[in-house]
Amino acid sequence: MLFRALNEFLTPFRLTVLSFLLAILIGTCLLKLPFATVTPISWVDCLFTSTSAVCVTGLIVVDTATRFTRFGQIVILTLIQFGGLGIMTLSTIFLVVLRGRVSFTNIKVVRDTFTSGAGVDIYSLLKLIVIFTMTVEAAGSALLFLRFRKIFPLSTAIFHSIFQAISAFCNAGFSTFSDSLMSFRGDVLVNLVMAGLIIVGGIGFLVVWEVRKCVRRFVRREKRTRVLSLHTKLVLIVTACLLLLGTVLYAAIEWNILLTGLPWYEKVLASFFQSVTTRTAGFNSIDIRGLANASILITIFLMFVGASPGSTGGGIKTSTFGVLIALGISRLRSVEEVNMFKRTLSKFSVWRALSVTLTAIAVISTATMLLMLTEGGISPFLDTPGMFVEILFEVVSAFGTVGLSLGITSGLSSIGKIIIVLVMYTGRLGPMLIALAISPREKRARFKYAEEQVMIG
Repeated sequence: MLFRALNEFLTPFRLTVLSFLLAILIGTCLLKLPFATVTPISWVDCLFTSTSAVCVTGLIVVDTATRFTRFGQIVILTLIQFGGLGIMTLSTIFLVVLRGRVSFTNIKVVRDTFTSGAGVDIYSLLKLIVIFTMTVEAAGSALLFLRFRKIFPLSTAIFHSIFQAISAFCNAGFSTFSDSLMSFRGDVLVNLVMAGLIIVGGIGFLVVWEVRKCVRRFVRREKRTRVLSLHTKLVLIVTACLLLLGTVLYAAIEWNILLTGLPWYEKVLASFFQSVTTRTAGFNSIDIRGLANASILITIFLMFVGASPGSTGGGIKTSTFGVLIALGISRLRSVEEVNMFKRTLSKFSVWRALSVTLTAIAVISTATMLLMLTEGGISPFLDTPGMFVEILFEVVSAFGTVGLSLGITSGLSSIGKIIIVLVMYTGRLGPMLIALAISPREKRARFKYAEEQVMIG
């Protein structure tokens, strides 16, 4: 009876939520060990750091480079890797690799997390995930080592390379450099390698899986041309548009402000890297606090959109944003169906996009209001200029699991840090996943009320 009740309670969604929670608690305890830090830090700071690592956010209250020992940094790196791929996914991957027996529950978790529905070979996808992850992270580490070897001793260069590569691929934003990547602002190799890792890690495993199939068929000159799904096409186009838009806007606004005095190629490189890292990674090669107000607004928007479904990043996701754009266009044209690429989106996809966006807005609004109360109290607006923008920036960064900050993270009160912890946790797992985890199983209504319209707009 107990096992049956437990099986009923532990739905795939709840299992995922609890797995992440367990990883956070274990990480908190490990970081609290005396040999994990140079000087002792509080339990709240340990919890904050562990949550930020597991949720691959990158917000920090203490400097990762100077306050944690090598053991502590390895713990953080391990939490990042587990959080980036997902606890349940990693366990299922090992079972598949070892030719073990995989339960239906685990398969459903992986399908819901990394694919857009049925019809996908889960076993092939799982093998691709582990092989692809190890290959990309190893390649990134090797390329970064080429640069770091000229600056640091051998062992230090190896560790820096591995840490930066894994953190970038998992879109975590943690760095073993106190200034993130500001010291490498003009380094083409470091910037392009890190940007490549961030993009690949944030684009989603299903997209990589389908692109791989497309490339294979092209090389084999197979006649079948329709390989990419609607999801993959949407993600690739929205990602490319956001990267281009961000680069152009950052360059146009900051060319003669924050980037003044730099060679033109460094300005372009810094603008491109900022556009890449803002949507989910959290690294920075320029001083975020020096950005113009317009650039701050652009940054908040990009952080809110975030990465793609089934990836290591957060936010409402690129596909959600694309669906909302398509929905808006269809309504302006008075077309009932939402169409793109000669396909009609299912109503479920449209409603889910709206639900995720509204939930995200609700979470961000609530957390911002609470932080305004805990950090500023009931203070007049004139006495706290800029506080609203700083807190909103922090909350959106936490929800989008980005990790960028205007410098207020370490100064937050204990209650404020707990609020950010909850926002990071919600943002990593996704508003929809949280809602499904705590809600009862779906039930069909026994009757339907009469339909009526209300005035909108």
